Amino acid sequence: MFKWRQFPLGYDFLSPLDRRLPSWGFFRTLEGMEVHFAPDLQAKIDQLVSETGRTPDKLLADAMAGYVAELGETREMLNSRYDDLKSGKVKPIDGEAFFERLRKREDGLLNRQ
Repeated sequence: MFKWRQFPLGYDFLSPLDRRLPSWGFFRTLEGMEVHFAPDLQAKIDQLVSETGRTPDKLLADAMAGYVAELGETREMLNSRYDDLKSGKVKPIDGEAFFERLRKREDGLLNRQ
């Protein structure tokens, strides 16, 4: 469902004087959304709905809230690590050298057994 609001004729969206949000205007607001999933994912969602007794809307809203929170935490961690690299607090390592050391350490552990 959309809600429509009208702007007066000649309204200039780019006018520097009108950069604040108007209390009147022409807006569309999406009030509901229908989402389609692959059949296997839909079956998992249906199973969780029946097991938990929660509605699909509430189950998916909680799942999305968790996903968005985790995405924000991951972004913060990556930004922090990038800042550490940029500031010189940590030094980057060569990927090939790292995997070579990892292989040698694994071989050493396997040879001891």
